Amino acid sequence: MPYALITGAAKGIGKAIAEELALKGYRLLLLDIDKEALAHTADHIGTRYAVPVYTLHQDLSHPDAIQNITAWSKPFHHELSVVVNNAGYGLNGAFEQMPISEQLNIIDVNVKAQLQIAYAFIPVLKKFKKSYLLNVGSTTCYQSVPYLSIYAASKAFVISFTRSLRFELKDSAISVSCLSPGSTDTDFVNRARMGEHVRRTADRYNMTPESVAKIAVKGLFKEKAEIVPGFANKLHAFFPKFFPKSFVERIAGNIYRPKEEVELPASVVPQ
Repeated sequence: MPYALITGAAKGIGKAIAEELALKGYRLLLLDIDKEALAHTADHIGTRYAVPVYTLHQDLSHPDAIQNITAWSKPFHHELSVVVNNAGYGLNGAFEQMPISEQLNIIDVNVKAQLQIAYAFIPVLKKFKKSYLLNVGSTTCYQSVPYLSIYAASKAFVISFTRSLRFELKDSAISVSCLSPGSTDTDFVNRARMGEHVRRTADRYNMTPESVAKIAVKGLFKEKAEIVPGFANKLHAFFPKFFPKSFVERIAGNIYRPKEEVELPASVVPQ
């Protein structure tokens, strides 16, 4: 049976995608920065779906991350036909008030690591009759988002890069897709220490990670270019282009502007 490699797989959407692939019989290579949660997920999936699950505790922002990942996964390259670039995180707050080191770290994980993983595994994926690369973006990639600016900008990079890469590889064995989920019932809001006003807004549109994963995996194997799960998210993804940018930015800014009652230190949030 084939293998699938998934980053950010300890919880949330990454974990749910891992379960969907395990259900289809894929053996799993799971990576995450959260060692304890990763071990729990591996045990759960391995027991429930009776598939081998191998894990690597890895901070994707570390300079040696891609070398560690390729060395660890090399014994499985002859059967590795799915790669899911899911790992990513965001910071909620004003750009000038957050440490620049933390904001650059977002770029390291959301952009640099995703590029490095794609570059490293494209030659592996090309060896198969059919293989799949899924980059995970966000509905924020379709607009600028004040107070979530670096996260949204990094996801805009993801969608642009994925579109170009899909074209470049269209005559190869690799089908390249981008998943752009919207509000999902994960720890993102809590761990970002966003205010109650953001929580209430998110609750109106939240999807479960499981429902997002089902749509993602289905779309991936149907070779869809862009996968936006949920009707509301499709509206959020495509409507901004029909309105003035200043109008869209004002709405987003009002949602994500930190309120005084939640003026706490910014938190790094894994997907």
